[in-house]
Amino acid sequence: MTPRWRVWLIGMLAIAVIIAGIYFKTLKKRLRQATQVPTVSEEQVRRELTQAAPATASGPLTKAKLFWSSGAGDGSLMPVTVELPLSNDPTLRAKQVLNTLLAGPVDAELRTLPPDAVLLALYMLPDGTAIADFSEAMATAIPSGIESEQMAVDSISKTLEANVPQVRWLKILIHGQEVDTLAGHLDLTRTFLVNAKASPMMAVAAPASDSAKPTAAGDAAASGKAGATSLGQQKPSATSQKLTPATPTGKLTQPVKKP
Repeated sequence: MTPRWRVWLIGMLAIAVIIAGIYFKTLKKRLRQATQVPTVSEEQVRRELTQAAPATASGPLTKAKLFWSSGAGDGSLMPVTVELPLSNDPTLRAKQVLNTLLAGPVDAELRTLPPDAVLLALYMLPDGTAIADFSEAMATAIPSGIESEQMAVDSISKTLEANVPQVRWLKILIHGQEVDTLAGHLDLTRTFLVNAKASPMMAVAAPASDSAKPTAAGDAAASGKAGATSLGQQKPSATSQKLTPATPTGKLTQPVKKP
């Protein structure tokens, strides 16, 4: 006959095993819940960036028109209206709309600019020239080809034209330097026409951001523009003489010589 203490021992061990099994299942469930971190898709991030934000000191909510790809596969663009707290200052306003453009549309297939591209700095000259300095990803991550490169520049220029009436010309730098082409095709030594109706008298010069001051290439463009005398009678700069004329919305622009 089995001693009583062995019976008690076996019974206690059985109870301990049952309790441990229940506790283990509960602990496993809690660990699973703790490790489940909500994932946010890239599309959700872009949606949040382009959704209406509460009014801030930079300005009240304004309907901004941004130009992304139409998805037709022919290089055409389509306007998308979003509400942004835009500043009245032309330089800050241009930065706001371009940063939103860089964030991209909800549909990633319609973006015109590389997702890793960053606007490093933007400053304006008194004649209405906006000098936009982008990170190297703007040139290295964009699909190579005249259509994709032209569409990228067109989306920038049309977005500026629709939201910042003080901008007449656009000069694009890559990491503070003037480069020959965007990704092997589109000439970036040119200055692109944004708005032929913009008057140089409307443009307000604003200092560059503290994080990125004008570089040697920017200074060269600034000195070349300083000789502007009246609308349509600007002196060509040493580094930017060819321009892209404005065309109807959604069409690619073709560069011509600066008047």
